[in-house]
Amino acid sequence: MSRGHQAQVNSLEGTGLEDTVVRIYRCATVVKGGRRFSFAALVVVGDRKGRVGIGYGKAREVPAAVEKGRKIASRNLREIKLDGATLPHRVVGRFGASQVVMVPASPGTGVIAGASVRAVLELAGVHDLLTKSYGSRNPKNLVRATFDALVGLHARAAVEDLRGVKLAG
Repeated sequence: MSRGHQAQVNSLEGTGLEDTVVRIYRCATVVKGGRRFSFAALVVVGDRKGRVGIGYGKAREVPAAVEKGRKIASRNLREIKLDGATLPHRVVGRFGASQVVMVPASPGTGVIAGASVRAVLELAGVHDLLTKSYGSRNPKNLVRATFDALVGLHARAAVEDLRGVKLAG
């Protein structure tokens, strides 16, 4: 997929899940007869209601790689703690050389994010959020960093119970 195009969102029949192919990677190995290509697909799956997963599938053909990525992402589904249409608090996700900072926004702001980060957030069900990415802009790392941040979220009540105190504000 080229950089300027919008990712295609597909619906998985009967499960209530949708998937987005964030990026297709092509790899070539040189053999006696020429080049042999293989493909990898970075796929995000979510229900837009607080569940999201990511998958990276590899195969000799693009459709097979996408299908493998979709299956892996479905297996990696995680529950995300949302506060309405945004996140409960500011969170930073890191993976490799990428860092993604996510800040809750007021209703009507929309998702301010790059393409790969946006794919994860929209399929997670986030509607209002400000993001900033630092370091590597590699889509694999950005998607994993975003997923890492979302999985690390804590609801206000859970933090209060864990600490045994009432949070101010």
